[in-house]
Amino acid sequence: MMRCRWADPRSDLYVAYHDHEWGQPEHDDRKLFEMLILEGFQAGLSWLTILNKREAFRTAFDYFEPVVVAQYGPEKVEALMEDTGIVRNRRKILAAIQRRRASARRRRANRRRRFSRNGPPIGNRPLYRRCRV
Repeated sequence: MMRCRWADPRSDLYVAYHDHEWGQPEHDDRKLFEMLILEGFQAGLSWLTILNKREAFRTAFDYFEPVVVAQYGPEKVEALMEDTGIVRNRRKILAAIQRRRASARRRRANRRRRFSRNGPPIGNRPLYRRCRV
């Protein structure tokens, strides 16, 4: 299989991520939320750093259960700040919680309007980008 240059063949995590997740359609809300959060924590860091901490993130963020994360309060934020397995950046933690709350508001509004997110692609652009080899 041909892989993108960024998928370091010496890293099993990178190879598995590239081959099984990157560029693949995803429709599971919890998985999409997980990726949104991990991408936010990745800012300023390497993706490999985040992949190495992924299981710790899943545990710390209650496996990205949207309803649970939306209800996090100051006590949980402090617990996350003390968790050495994740990136301990208060702004990123607060942003993750806020993203979930905003997502919940948007979903409620969309349900009222009965929007469908599974429509056809717009124009001739592909839905999912593949890497250049």
